[in-house]
Formats: sequence, structure tokens, C-alpha cells
Amino acid sequence: MATKTKKPVQRQGFRTKEFVVYPTHGVGQITDIEEQEVAGTKLELFVIQFEKDKMTLRVPTNKAQNVGMRKLSDDALVDKGLNTLKGRARVKRTMWSRRAQEYEAKINSGDLIFIAEVVRDLHRMDSQPEQSYSERQLYEAALDRMAREVCAVRKLSETEVIAIIEDILINSPKRARATQTSEDGESSAAA
Repeated sequence: MATKTKKPVQRQGFRTKEFVVYPTHGVGQITDIEEQEVAGTKLELFVIQFEKDKMTLRVPTNKAQNVGMRKLSDDALVDKGLNTLKGRARVKRTMWSRRAQEYEAKINSGDLIFIAEVVRDLHRMDSQPEQSYSERQLYEAALDRMAREVCAVRKLSETEVIAIIEDILINSPKRARATQTSEDGESSAAA
């Protein structure tokens, strides 16, 4: 007896089995498009599975664009994101609470370049002072979001992608110069 495989269904430019980015949750896969009746109105919903978080999200198909749901980045944008990591950390001289809000907003924007900027700005070399707990949390959240999207685009494991990202961060000439400058006792951009 042959089993039928369900054909991908498409709505609003998205289709089932496709990986997408939901701004506040990162990369998920559309597993189904279902109809539900809510308050007497029929709604068509994308069912998005976030495997790592063991979470399922239902998004009305007609609201997907408004909430910022998007397709995965293409290879060129992934390259641009990885190149962003090579730049010098840009840390504003504002209070940590304001910077933390800005970092959080960038992470939740779902924009790969903004997320890469947060990873770059919060990464610490071994020779630099230890991060605070909240800095570490934001760094790990940004690294996780970036890694998941690069994994989905490049079809690599998360371990491989994190190794690539960390290698770029550690071996960037601009970062090496900034670290050398701080070791010499001069001011550094990461201070």
C-alpha cells in the first residue's frame, strides 16, 4: 500500500515544509496551514514549529507580512552577516540598560545584519574583561539566532556554524588590533 505524501501548500508567498524567520523567535519551519474558527470567524493559520525551543506558533496567514515573518536570507546576505562580524566592535558610551534595550530590539527585529552587529559588539576575547550576566545572555541569544539562520541556509550543523562564527570573531584583523591596543594600556573600542 503506497502512502501519499502531502504536497506543499502555498499562501502569502510562504509554503509548508519551508523554513522561515519569525522576528521574536528566530528560524522555524511551516509544518501546516490550518483553518480554525475563532469568535465565529474562520482563520487560516501558518503552523510554525520551532524545533530547538520545542514550541509551535500559529500565525494568521494574512498577518504574516505585518508581523515581520520572512523567508530565510539568501547566501549573499549570510555572507554580508558573516562579514559584519569582522568589523570593530561599536559600543556606545550610554548606560548599559539603554544599550541592552537596543541590543534586544536588534535581536528581535529578525534582521540578520542587526543580529550579527550584536554578536560582534558583545563578543569578548579571552584577554578582555569578563562579561556581565546580562551581556552574556544577550550575546548567547544573538549568537543562537544568527547560527540557526546560517545553519538553515548553509545546511550545516549548529556546532559547525558556531565554530565558523567564533573563528571569524577571533581571527578578524580589526579585532586583533583592538585587543592589542587594549593590552598596551591604551583605550579600546570594546571598553
